[in-house]
Amino acid sequence: MDTVTREARRAPDARVRWFGLWDSYFVVCYLVTTGLVFTSAVPQTGRLIAIGALTLVVPWYAGIGRPLMLRHERDRRNAVFAGGLFGLFGLATAVDLTSAFALFALVPMLMMSLDTRPAVVAGVLGNLVPVTMLWLQGGATAPLMLFVLLASLLGIALSVLLGLWIKRVVRQNREHAELIEELRRNREQVARLSHQAGISAERERLAREIHDTLAQSLTSIISLVQAADAEVADAPAVARKHLALVGRMAKESLAEARSFVADRTPASLRESSLAQALRRQADGLAAQTGLLARFAVEGDERPLPMAVNVVLLRAAQEAGSNVRKHADARTVDLVLRYDDGHVGLHVTDDGQGFDAAEAERGAAGGGQDGTGGSDEDSGFGLRGMAARLAEIGGAMSVVSAPGTGTVVEVKVPLDGAAGRPDGPSAPRPEAAERQTEAAHDGR
Repeated sequence: MDTVTREARRAPDARVRWFGLWDSYFVVCYLVTTGLVFTSAVPQTGRLIAIGALTLVVPWYAGIGRPLMLRHERDRRNAVFAGGLFGLFGLATAVDLTSAFALFALVPMLMMSLDTRPAVVAGVLGNLVPVTMLWLQGGATAPLMLFVLLASLLGIALSVLLGLWIKRVVRQNREHAELIEELRRNREQVARLSHQAGISAERERLAREIHDTLAQSLTSIISLVQAADAEVADAPAVARKHLALVGRMAKESLAEARSFVADRTPASLRESSLAQALRRQADGLAAQTGLLARFAVEGDERPLPMAVNVVLLRAAQEAGSNVRKHADARTVDLVLRYDDGHVGLHVTDDGQGFDAAEAERGAAGGGQDGTGGSDEDSGFGLRGMAARLAEIGGAMSVVSAPGTGTVVEVKVPLDGAAGRPDGPSAPRPEAAERQTEAAHDGR
């Protein structure tokens, strides 16, 4: 981007430097023409008038014409400049035909200061001035008239071609400068949008982590404190047990908060395997709610990419939170299943269940959490789980009906996830497409 910025800043300077070359060409034409006029056979008075008229062209160009050419805009001042230029040239040529050499500078200036058609017409008329003056003065022989006419025609062709080439170069320089400026603006816009996208992604990550850790832990802590308060008088031992769980959960939540703020591996996975972390999750759910929570591993346990470990752990936490808050279940089973080519997590409860199709429609509208109640987590429940799975190429399904319990199934292909970065939120280009497969996220 720095290169584009430098090019954009140098573009106007480049146009000015290029115009400096034209200035040098103009000075050379002026010196050559006035030198030829000074040595011509015309009487001294005529030579002085011609040189004076040619000399006036210099301030006329420097004061009026040059700023108009650099401005690349057309108004009545361009016509005034061209008319004055044509008048001074006509005066010099009228008293000394040698002044016709000034056409080599006159025609390019007409081309740069006027639109193409008027400039070509003016250039043709300028080249006809010498032969017209020679014819009006009389006394010229036929061979001389023919020579001057042919020279004028050749001058018309060369001057028009030179003028068109100059206009094309000027136009290309202007377009190049405009493209550089547009590219610079686009680069700045892309950088701004990328910055905003990064901020949004980080906010989304923090929102998911807060929901999956702190929000759920605080909900459990509130429930345990309420239970301890109810038992403190009649069953102090039970109340102390609840308070001990509160302390343990608070420490674990603090460790989780420090981990996701630093975007590191969750504390529960840092020194243990996924199976051990899920077993602790099941034990904690049983201790907090009194449910019969069972955990099992099917298949040959093997190491998984950290991104897969984190997503499966968060899925178990979310599923357990939903069971605790909504299911009114007596038992819940967590099964970690290793199959060829993928790993899966099944969470089954015998609770009251819900209408999965209706919950899916409510989740699509943003107003249901999948259990018939309002979504107090603002959509960061199973929708957040589906988003996590989509990032690593996984998918989720929820099967439930009123009175039949609920089954949450999560599958992650290991061939697509094995090469993903070892991080909790390794992005995946196909995430948007896979989210459509992560249906039934209304719970």
